[in-house]
Amino acid sequence: MVELVKVLLTGATGFVGKGLARQLGRMEGVSLACAVRRSGTPQCGEEFAVGELQATTDWYAALAGRNVVVHAAARAHVMRDETENPLAEYRRVNVDGTLNLARQAAEAGVSRFVFVSSIKVNGEETGEGMRFTADQLPAPEDAYGISKLEAEQALQALAEETGMEVVIIRPPLVYGPGVKGNFATMIKLVHKGLPLPLGAVHNKRSLVALDNLVDLIITCIGHPAAANQVFLAGDGTDLSTTELLRGIGQVMGKPARLIPVPPGLLMFGASLMGKKDVAQRVLGSLQVDISKARHLLGWEPPLSVEEGLRRCFDSENVS
Repeated sequence: MVELVKVLLTGATGFVGKGLARQLGRMEGVSLACAVRRSGTPQCGEEFAVGELQATTDWYAALAGRNVVVHAAARAHVMRDETENPLAEYRRVNVDGTLNLARQAAEAGVSRFVFVSSIKVNGEETGEGMRFTADQLPAPEDAYGISKLEAEQALQALAEETGMEVVIIRPPLVYGPGVKGNFATMIKLVHKGLPLPLGAVHNKRSLVALDNLVDLIITCIGHPAAANQVFLAGDGTDLSTTELLRGIGQVMGKPARLIPVPPGLLMFGASLMGKKDVAQRVLGSLQVDISKARHLLGWEPPLSVEEGLRRCFDSENVS
């Protein structure tokens, strides 16, 4: 008789959490409960309103009887963070709040804790022909990445102390139905048919479709070889910004209007306008190596990039 996997999911109202809750909620052999700030999450059959994620949050009721926690809640990366001390704010939620949850989970008898981290732990950019790997020395550059690394380190120390298994997953940019941020902006620009000076960008960036990330997380919930490991997520196919925009246009049926402007000129102009960081995300490379998940877990991304892009339009994303 297969043991029922009793999962507590945090962050079920977020972009990744919603997709994960939908999939887990349909799976046989899985009992799903969601911890949310306020009640009213339709994807979860059982939910617990726990308030804010912080060092004093009481998780006792939500953790009772659970054997797996998937922690997708976090203070997300903020492009223009206007708080007085951004690192302190990220640490308050992403480090202190996470460790509080994990420690209570270990005390409650949870056997595995799956932590959705970020590729920003590895860094912001890869050189030509280089890829981030799961086990290389981390090099975060911003407050969000630093807080995620510190949370990982605290969880790994807790695993050694308590015996609770910890699995860490670092996704790059996640896209899918309902995506927001820069990816949604790209969709809208292509949809409007605006000419874009991005027809000669030959960078390489790794992305991960929401359904591919969800599949990897679910694999890590139960796979014995995932215990106390770090994995990078990705689609397995990297795209230049030019290729990505053309791919978006193709699945949308609206060919992208791309003008071939030299990337060096674009970077120079962005620097003059104080937008160098934005330009770096569009023009620079960030590639991840998912071979560890492939070899250790036998995992393959179930969706191609083309199918992942097509699914972005399963819900209304353009206006």
